[in-house]
Amino acid sequence: MRHRKKTVKLGRTSAHRNELLANLVCGLIEHRRIKTAVAKAKAARSLAEKMVTLGKKGTLAARRQAIATLKQEGLVRVLFDEITPGFESRSGGYTRILKLGRRMSDSSEMVLLEWVEGSEKADDAEQVEAAAE
Repeated sequence: MRHRKKTVKLGRTSAHRNELLANLVCGLIEHRRIKTAVAKAKAARSLAEKMVTLGKKGTLAARRQAIATLKQEGLVRVLFDEITPGFESRSGGYTRILKLGRRMSDSSEMVLLEWVEGSEKADDAEQVEAAAE
């Protein structure tokens, strides 16, 4: 039975899985939304929300924990200074997963993982770009 086994292994060793999830969260911080497979998105969502919780603490120790996990100091700075202040009044559920359909090559289910608060700004920016073209 698989009771109380939270870690999704994703067919990788623990070190490879940790780096994969850290890179997915870094991509989410940098681009505000990422396109990935369902299992990876669900695993990355957990880590992303933990990083936002560290950002809400705002202490030096929390910042160092985030740097140790994500390994990119510049993106941790963006997380703490730009993304986290938008979630001060929110107690959880910082990310959203939107289903996109199946990938053509291997028919795996694809999703869009994005921040809840930042998505309206991203949609507005896309509309402005579309109108400019």
